[in-house]
Amino acid sequence: MKYARLVLAVLTLTPLFGSYLMSAQQPAAPPPPMSFFVTSVAKGDGANYGGLAGADAHCQMLAQAAGRGNLKWVAYLSTQGTGAVNARDRIGQGPWHNARGTMIAANLAELHGDTLELARLGNRVNKITARDEKGELIKGSGDMPNQHDILTGSQPDGRAYTDGMDHTCGNYTLNTDGRGSVSLGHHDKVGNANGSWNSAHGSRGCSQPNLIATGGNGYLYCFAPGN
Repeated sequence: MKYARLVLAVLTLTPLFGSYLMSAQQPAAPPPPMSFFVTSVAKGDGANYGGLAGADAHCQMLAQAAGRGNLKWVAYLSTQGTGAVNARDRIGQGPWHNARGTMIAANLAELHGDTLELARLGNRVNKITARDEKGELIKGSGDMPNQHDILTGSQPDGRAYTDGMDHTCGNYTLNTDGRGSVSLGHHDKVGNANGSWNSAHGSRGCSQPNLIATGGNGYLYCFAPGN
């Protein structure tokens, strides 16, 4: 009787043990591929990227160097004037993940807080998640130097400004010292009244020293719209 019970116990446990071994041997699923990053280096000519095309090329170059050049990359930038472009219309529908596989937003509505509830919850862009193309942190508030200002030329909803004032340093073609302005976001969401990731304040000019003086270095947000 004892032997029969032992055999029954072994037969009951065998499939469970086999199942455990199979799950233990299965490799963990790879993280989602990178579809968002903050540039690790700027062009170095202030807000002058040679327009949208030049900014996109800068994103593409850095993604290529990081092994993700197989996708199309675009800069999160709005333009003004005739044929104005909204940054939110350039980046696809989401979701977007950083170089370490962490999701920063599931869709456009979450990224921009399109409803009161989504605005209250906020997206997942912050100093820990808004990493560069190599997965490294970008210096922010409290670091030396502070480089949390990211060029966007955008309003909080990701759309272009329509008030007739310059919020894009001439659509990213100017590097003038003390003249012009570009709308900036804070990748760490720290500082200014709203702590906005994409529309915290304007720069004090368009030159590289001007961008550095306001707490940045001329960095961009880059997205893969077809991820």
